[in-house]
Amino acid sequence: MWMSGVYAPVTDEADAKDLVVTGSIPTGLRGAFLRNGPNPMFPPLGRYHLFDGDGMVHGLWFDGDGATRYSNRWIRSAGLHAEEAAGHSLFGGLSEFRLPPPEVMAVAGPMKNTANTALVRHAGRLLALMEGCKPTEITESLDTLGEYDFAGALSGPMTAHPKIDPVTGEMVFFGVSPVAPFLRVHGAAPDGTLTWSTEVDLPGPVMMHDFVITATSVVIFDLPAVFDLEALLTGGEGIRWQADHGARIGVLGRGEPGTSIRWIDVDPFWVFHFLNAHDDAGGTDIVVHGCRADALNTSFDGEVQENPPQPKLHEWRIDPVAGTMTDRALDDRAGDFPRIDERRTGLEARYGYLGQGPEGHDDEQFFNAVVKYDLAQDTSTTAIYGADVVSGEPVFTPDPSAADEDAGWVLNWVHDRSTEQSSVVVLDARSLDEVARVHLPRRVPFGFHGTFLRSA
Repeated sequence: MWMSGVYAPVTDEADAKDLVVTGSIPTGLRGAFLRNGPNPMFPPLGRYHLFDGDGMVHGLWFDGDGATRYSNRWIRSAGLHAEEAAGHSLFGGLSEFRLPPPEVMAVAGPMKNTANTALVRHAGRLLALMEGCKPTEITESLDTLGEYDFAGALSGPMTAHPKIDPVTGEMVFFGVSPVAPFLRVHGAAPDGTLTWSTEVDLPGPVMMHDFVITATSVVIFDLPAVFDLEALLTGGEGIRWQADHGARIGVLGRGEPGTSIRWIDVDPFWVFHFLNAHDDAGGTDIVVHGCRADALNTSFDGEVQENPPQPKLHEWRIDPVAGTMTDRALDDRAGDFPRIDERRTGLEARYGYLGQGPEGHDDEQFFNAVVKYDLAQDTSTTAIYGADVVSGEPVFTPDPSAADEDAGWVLNWVHDRSTEQSSVVVLDARSLDEVARVHLPRRVPFGFHGTFLRSA
């Protein structure tokens, strides 16, 4: 499944100008809309998981008058360079791990740094991310510069979902490892200097994809997607759902030592992606919004999971002083890849945008719509991109000429399966009305997370 249909990789890098646009590009839309995702250059050695593919960034540039160009580029890691020289794959993946040849492992490590999951710009650097390795720096023209380790200060890997405080400019992130220490948390100043790092004790290695921050705290979700290094190295299932491992939520003061974290035991559940969190102005609570599933909703045994548990928008209220948590479901419809106006990261945000799958087909492994949630009013609005389309992550970018939180646009990469044509769709974030559609010269496979890099 992960190598066919909307997931099938493209085989080349392309550049195109003179793009066809339906509708009108807003004059305030200036910058680059980039999206990262898996795109294996060579056929895999064994069983393939979507998370294994080489990173490829697709980019669309806007200048306020229109869409000026499209480009796509592989993120060329040391491992991919070695495979290009060999002419075939050299690394195994999450569903069937294999070590590369010793001479390749000496320069690229035992696992290829695909950098295939997300992108973040901080301190003038654009970083491509995957949670098992260090970040990879690329240029805004999508050329690969190489791994970045914060001038040697970063120990271990970096999450694909760092958070940038819009008030202070600090970037907070974590890294999980299959060997002790299993979790480190870090903070980087606006100039990119790594200013603090701390180890947080976990009873064992787990898969931890995302987290949240508030103005004062880091909130960690220790959930029972257990990482089994021995099983991985012997070709077995390296990540599996193990509910008896238990689950807990940890609250750590930003910049504080990991030994001061306060844990709250909870019943097991799973979250790939959080929307946001904030300190409750009326008390000691921390309010978190994210996409909760009853269990891990992907498998790593090489098989496609049938009827996986569906993530749905959820709210947690955590009182770290009392050591309690209450929660509630905000929707009974499946949705994921949540985004907000990033100027509200760690602060109370009224609006959130989620990808949603085809109505009545919760077993589908993709989206065809975007849902806008008004968290203050407990209401939602939905926009469907088309009858037989696959859409991705809805990315909000603000209108620089307006102050309202939802003044701006929601951008998404959309593929029409009936015509095999891909496009970038621009919606008015207030109404979710389509204002423009940029028709792309090639198919863009389903991918992961993106960003809008605003320019003057």
